Amino acid sequence: MRVLGIETSCDETGVAVYDGERGLLAHALFSQVELHAPYGGVVPELASRDHVRRLLPLISQVLADAQLRKQDIDAVAYTAGPGLIGALLVGAAVGRSLAWAWQKPAVSVHHMEGHLLAVMLETHAPSFPFLALLVSGGHSQLVRVDGLGQYEILGDSIDDAAGEAFDKTAKLLGLGYPGGPVLARLAEQGQAGRFHFPRPMTQRPGLDFSFSGLKTFVMNTWQAQVDPDEQTRADIALAFEEAIIDTMAIKCQRALQQTGLTQLVIAGGVGANRRLRAVLTTLGTTLGVQVFYPRPLFCTDNGAMIAYAGYLRLLAGDRQDLAFYARPRWPIAEGVV
Repeated sequence: MRVLGIETSCDETGVAVYDGERGLLAHALFSQVELHAPYGGVVPELASRDHVRRLLPLISQVLADAQLRKQDIDAVAYTAGPGLIGALLVGAAVGRSLAWAWQKPAVSVHHMEGHLLAVMLETHAPSFPFLALLVSGGHSQLVRVDGLGQYEILGDSIDDAAGEAFDKTAKLLGLGYPGGPVLARLAEQGQAGRFHFPRPMTQRPGLDFSFSGLKTFVMNTWQAQVDPDEQTRADIALAFEEAIIDTMAIKCQRALQQTGLTQLVIAGGVGANRRLRAVLTTLGTTLGVQVFYPRPLFCTDNGAMIAYAGYLRLLAGDRQDLAFYARPRWPIAEGVV
C-alpha cells in the first residue's frame, strides 16, 4: 500500500509517500520561516495562504521524486489536527479532494500521533510498549504508548510548553525567529555555572511540566544585568537550556521508574536539540534503558510521519467519509476524528 501524506498544521508544508513494503519513497518540506520572521511569530492567515500556494506543487514534486503516477497511490492521509484551523483546512480539503478524485480511501491523522510514530521510520526503532517524551512548541507530554491509538498521558504542560518557553525566552533576549533553534545555538557559546535557574516542579511528586515561571526568572535575570554583553546573553541562554533539559530528564527518569518501561522515545521539534539528546542518552545508559530519536528532519513537522501514521491507520481499518474535519484542539487520548 502506497500512502500520500499531507501535513499543514502550522507553518511547514510537508508531503511524502510511504510504501508498506519499500518504506519511505520520497518526501519534501517547505518551511515558512522567512515569511513569518518579520513578525516574530506565525501569522495564521499568511500560513494558510502559503499552504495553498505550496501544496499542489509539492505533491507533484514528491510523486515525481518517487517515480509514481497518481494512479499508483492507494490512499491519502492528511493532518486533521491539532493546529491552526485555516492551515489544517487547506491540507484536509486538498487531501480529501484528491482521494475522492482518484477514487482512493482517505484517512485523517492526529498531528501528535504522527510525531509519536515518526521514530518508526528509522532503522533503529522501538517496539510497543514504550515511553515517549513529546516536546514541541505546543506540547510537553510524557506518554505511555502501548500500540496504535493506545496512548496514556502520564504528564502534561500546565502552562507554557518547552518549545513555547524556548521561543518566548529567545524573544526576551532579543534573538531572532524561530527563537528555539537560535537560542540553542547561542547556548553553545555559554559558560556553565555563571547563572543557575530553577528546575520547575521537580521538588514535588508528579510528571507534569511548568515552564512559565522559568521564563519569568530569565526575564528578571536579564533585566538585572547592567550593560550586558553578548557573552552574558549566551551564559543566560545556556543556563535556561540546562534548566529545561534537566527538568525533562528528571521527569523522564521518574516516568521510567514508575512504569517499568525500558524504551524511551524523544519526539517533537524540541527533540532535535542536541543537548537534550546527549543528556537523555546518558540517562538511558545509566538506567539501562534504550533511547530512540527520529532523525532531526523528522522531529519537526513533516509529511513522512503523516504518511506513515496514515498507513498504520488504514491497515487498522480507519477510513474518512466524504465529509472532512479539522480540529484545532484535539487531545490525543480522544482517538480518531
